[in-house]
Amino acid sequence: MRDTLNNFLSINRFFPLIVLSFFLCGCAGYKLGPVGGVKAGEKSVQINPFINQTVEPRLGEAVTSAMRKRIQTDGTYRLNTGGTGDIIVNGVIIDFVRSPLSFQSNDIITVKDYYLEMKAEITAVERSTGKIIFKKTVTGNTTINVGNDLSSGERQALPILAEDIARKAVSLLADGEW
Repeated sequence: MRDTLNNFLSINRFFPLIVLSFFLCGCAGYKLGPVGGVKAGEKSVQINPFINQTVEPRLGEAVTSAMRKRIQTDGTYRLNTGGTGDIIVNGVIIDFVRSPLSFQSNDIITVKDYYLEMKAEITAVERSTGKIIFKKTVTGNTTINVGNDLSSGERQALPILAEDIARKAVSLLADGEW
């Protein structure tokens, strides 16, 4: 009994060291800072106004604004609005789709919820070399509850759609393709 107690106490003495070694080994591959090797704020990005090729109004302004806010929030690049950014981002909104998702329980024609999807072709180019960093079609989506007014539901959903596209595009720019 005494030997068992001594073994238990000796194991408990080393237990914190064992746990600490697991934590240190687990974080061995972690690296602080941006993935692309660029220091935060070292390069600047110029976001040109997005062109809206859909029939839905105000999409270009919403995505441009969301992209600029997202660049500032991300912190990997500085936002340059003076037209001299190291990276130039251009975008064209090519599609806006509203699809019925669910219908009123007492009326199978009246839509209750819509699924909204917006697609934008976004190109990021280095100003000095002309090298294309990425050229992708980025899709944003959300759902809305129509209620009594479809247009006000879409107005409320527009910033969410724009933010979804901006988040995905800035991730491509800051982190690269995975």
